Amino acid sequence: MGLLYLGTPLTWDEAKQYADHVREHGITQFLYTWDRVKDRCGDELLWGDEVEYMVVTFDDKEKNAKLSLRQTEILAKLSQVVGDLTDDDTPALMTVPTFHPEYGRYMLESTPGSPYTGSIPDLLSVETNMHYRRTLAKRHLKANEIPFTFTSFPRLGTHGIFTEPHFSSDDAKSSHSLFLPDEITNPHARFPTLTANIRSRRGSKVAINLPIFIDEKTPRPFVDPTIPWQRAIYQEDPEAKNGAALIDHIYMDAMGFGMGCCCLQLTFQSCNVDEARRMYDALIPVGPIMLALTAASPAWRGYLADVDCRWNVIAGSVDDRTPEERGLRPSKDNYTIPKSRYDSVDLYIANDWTNKPEYNDAHVPYNKGIFQRLRNHGIDEMLAKHVAHLFIRDPLVIFSETINQDDTTSNDHFENIQSTNWQTLRFKPPPPNSPIGWRVEFRSMEVQMTDFENAAFAVFIVLLSRAILAFNLNFYIPISKVDQNMARAQKRDAVRSGKFYFRKDVLPPGHDTLTISPLSCSGSSSPVEGAPAKEKLLRNCFPPVPRPSFVEDGPIEDEYEEMTVEEIFVGKGSKFPGLLGVVEAYIDTLDVDEGDRLQINKYLDLTPATWIRNFVRSHPSYNRDSVVSQEINYDLMVAVDEIERGVRRVPELLPEDYAPTNGYHSKPNSP
Repeated sequence: MGLLYLGTPLTWDEAKQYADHVREHGITQFLYTWDRVKDRCGDELLWGDEVEYMVVTFDDKEKNAKLSLRQTEILAKLSQVVGDLTDDDTPALMTVPTFHPEYGRYMLESTPGSPYTGSIPDLLSVETNMHYRRTLAKRHLKANEIPFTFTSFPRLGTHGIFTEPHFSSDDAKSSHSLFLPDEITNPHARFPTLTANIRSRRGSKVAINLPIFIDEKTPRPFVDPTIPWQRAIYQEDPEAKNGAALIDHIYMDAMGFGMGCCCLQLTFQSCNVDEARRMYDALIPVGPIMLALTAASPAWRGYLADVDCRWNVIAGSVDDRTPEERGLRPSKDNYTIPKSRYDSVDLYIANDWTNKPEYNDAHVPYNKGIFQRLRNHGIDEMLAKHVAHLFIRDPLVIFSETINQDDTTSNDHFENIQSTNWQTLRFKPPPPNSPIGWRVEFRSMEVQMTDFENAAFAVFIVLLSRAILAFNLNFYIPISKVDQNMARAQKRDAVRSGKFYFRKDVLPPGHDTLTISPLSCSGSSSPVEGAPAKEKLLRNCFPPVPRPSFVEDGPIEDEYEEMTVEEIFVGKGSKFPGLLGVVEAYIDTLDVDEGDRLQINKYLDLTPATWIRNFVRSHPSYNRDSVVSQEINYDLMVAVDEIERGVRRVPELLPEDYAPTNGYHSKPNSP
């Protein structure tokens, strides 16, 4: 998460003096990068996943599952272990993995030791790779500790003991939270400083309110009895009773509630900058759909919520906008910022004829001085506005030792702002002095309970990304509709009962079937008709289709309609084969043997994650009052561990033959 320097972080009062300096030099660094790699082309598909875990410790005597705050000790041990391993010690098709710190002191992040390529064996090694990383971490934990891929810990911030060791929130000097102690935060100076500076810039604590799930015995109105309404330690303590905590809602007041969540993220290297921009745009409308499909976080601060996703919690947890920027007070020039710096994408950026101006229909503030500077340097309007929009934000953490940098060799000031714009997708320029190319990061999905599910979603997204490029698919809908989809995706049971805006005709103009494009690095060409030779690799470098002369633009409103998630995946009408349809058609273009195809098909049998809410509501000690008790939480964590290990069968989540120890391409007796 972000940049981890060793140095002296500045308080907000100190850091804000350097905000313009960081922005100015960040743009200078971007322009050096642009000049160096804007014409780079031909990079192969390399991709990777990031899986986040929360480490839970079990007190069987008290029936209490608690968050283990041993991240520093655990990572030190894993670093030593990993450093001693060689690729010969790992399962087949795998390199030694890496583990990283995250915001929560109970969290770990893992990534493959090297990127996956476009080979079919690499594609089918993802589950084994994820399982190996989990197993490796688990081997070096205490006997009563388990690494969970679980989006939100249901009792984080409850009244009682939810961490090991236990600490009091009365000493929360960075967040001033009523619920979370500072000790749940990674001790690296970046993280408490980030927490404190968001609060300071905002002028108050963050305020997150999720509607509570109203069950048969939930008090009405619901006024949370666990909030310490009368605490008087920090100046912000009265905020809860003065309106920050809403009636009939679950109130949370700290960055840890959001950045303490776990997720699954994927990053793809593109052929060149134009292909990266096309991929970025194409996946924007997919983001909310995948959020709904992976929804896995219905419980917060000891209560069941009437939402299923983490997104608004994280958006609220890092919302550093001032009251003026939020439109709560009059501001100079009536300047407002509509969204938190953690939210859905605001602009399509492809410099392509399919990207019509009408699609970017939301109000998007941008730094006009930076925009003009980028335009004067030759950056096209689309990309210039994207970067200038990111740079309306202030840098939140500045280390005194890094204020002055060599802009020709560093991109740290650029990344200071780029990496703290946490959106559903991230467009990533190549780092300085690196073989890495232009990349796109897909960020909306919630992490799933098992490696099989996480691998399934990873495999699906990478195959969908190739299908989009290979068939020149058009997923554009207005950004305002994407925003509405994000709101709908978080509602309870949205995957089954919700409807989402999606494009009706995704095929290129004049096409009634999915037709693959030839390999190319630059320029445009027409798709090849007929049946080309089967591909052995998932690849990059698909040329865009030029605008046909016969195309006539109709009303934008006629291009999309509301669909269920099932229709979006299975298809609707002759012009929309569904996301699964396009992926299956793409697989047909690959040289895949029967066994591999069967394994891929298992991954494409995607299932929504609604199991957690049902487990809580069916628990014998649940009182139909929306409360997730210590006992329920303990039994839930035990059950999730049993599911992941294949001990508990849950056919609505996993295939009947799910066996996590039998990796599809693993070596005999490999973990």
